[in-house]
Amino acid sequence: MTHAAGKYADFEELRERAMELRRSGLSRRQIRDRLHVDNNDILNRLLEGEPPPAWTKRPNAKDDLREKARELRLQGWTYDRIQVELGCSKSSISLWVRDLPKPERKRSTEKASAIARRGWEAALQRREEERRHAKAAAKHAVGDLSDREVFLAGVTLYWAEGAKDKPYSRRERLYFINSDPNVISFFLRWLDVLGVERERLRFRVSIHESANVASSEEFWAALVGVEPLTFQRATLKKHNPKTSRKNTSEAYHGCLIVYVLKSADLYRRMEGAWYGIVGGAAR
Repeated sequence: MTHAAGKYADFEELRERAMELRRSGLSRRQIRDRLHVDNNDILNRLLEGEPPPAWTKRPNAKDDLREKARELRLQGWTYDRIQVELGCSKSSISLWVRDLPKPERKRSTEKASAIARRGWEAALQRREEERRHAKAAAKHAVGDLSDREVFLAGVTLYWAEGAKDKPYSRRERLYFINSDPNVISFFLRWLDVLGVERERLRFRVSIHESANVASSEEFWAALVGVEPLTFQRATLKKHNPKTSRKNTSEAYHGCLIVYVLKSADLYRRMEGAWYGIVGGAAR
């Protein structure tokens, strides 16, 4: 018991010395070195309740921003305006001014909504202009394509969209289907590069049964430059009333199927060229 009391007395004496050093303006490091106390837990207990001297406190770089934010909030500024003015986050502003009264609304809800809507519409217009500019610049950068470039692009397009030969189902022929008129036009240009005469082509429309078949055939016939009567009988997709079709506008013309007669050799050239593209890109 005497030993424990002695230890307590030693601690209190050491604490009293630590407090005196703290009050005289010494930092924790200086006190630790003076008293030879290397254990931070013990040092914390020795200095418990005694605030550090002012000179040891690091200045807060946001103190000025905080005071300015409070000043602007008292003037009735919104978080958005304060954020733009000071360049700090809304979360910081909210923390700094949460004890201040909320500014009175100067606009009606309808007027504020109208202003926000006009701002959003302007933002959408800017985005649309940026979108059009990016597309136009990319289109201009492509320029004219050589026959070789058309050939390689057409091989890639066919491999992505055309019918392909399978070991379990030999289909060595060019058979292409798509709903995009630009894609069909490019495919026909590719066939021109391959030297395929238009007489070797056969066309068929694939379309939902509820659409206007005759009108769609006229559309595709005008695109490819043939008479609608030369088209093979259309393939009709049965309408499922449980599904909600979105392609029901007048712009919907179904898909055009293009067959190339006697095209086994052309198919082999296409497939070989595709693997040449893959190997060339890898190298």
